Amino acid sequence: MPDFDASLAEILITALLAYLAGSIPFGLLVSRAFGLPDPRSIGSGNIGATNVLRTGSRAAALTTLLLDAAKGLVAVVVARAAAGDDAAQVAGLAAFLGHVFSVWLGFRGGKGVATLLGALTGFGALVGLAAMAAWLGTFLVSRISSLSALVAAAVTPAVALLLGQGQLVAATLFMAVVVFWSHRANIRRLIDGREPRVTRKKP
Repeated sequence: MPDFDASLAEILITALLAYLAGSIPFGLLVSRAFGLPDPRSIGSGNIGATNVLRTGSRAAALTTLLLDAAKGLVAVVVARAAAGDDAAQVAGLAAFLGHVFSVWLGFRGGKGVATLLGALTGFGALVGLAAMAAWLGTFLVSRISSLSALVAAAVTPAVALLLGQGQLVAATLFMAVVVFWSHRANIRRLIDGREPRVTRKKP
């Protein structure tokens, strides 16, 4: 059993609350608030910001992106203040899993990228910034959101190790595996050369 700096009860309560918060389907709620189609009915069929962008509203997509990232960041920050660093890591993981496997949507959700970036920023600012830089650099070159997400997730464990944040390697590696799993269809299309580039419609 690992040594935690919080009690088992604190860890379990933190995990549950963070999971429920991470499960909030902001992509769906924002789309409804903007009077847009259900994002699950278009594109990849998930509730993430990239798919919301396919509805034609950059404002809705940006709002979704920020709210989804906030789920991970706020979960980590609040858990750290309440119960310490170990609880913060658990909270980040739970919020991330809540987004991917939302209890409010029958354990379906988004692909976890924005919530991942938010949680990573909460874990450590440099780790989060490095992940964001990897995502942005890949996207500017390729214009492929899924490839950008995969690159960012893949490099994060190594970045954590290089930055002397070895305690984050296991968590970031687990999150990277889930991101790759959630992008399995995208990976097949990338291999076949059929993965679409992001195009933007006028709001």
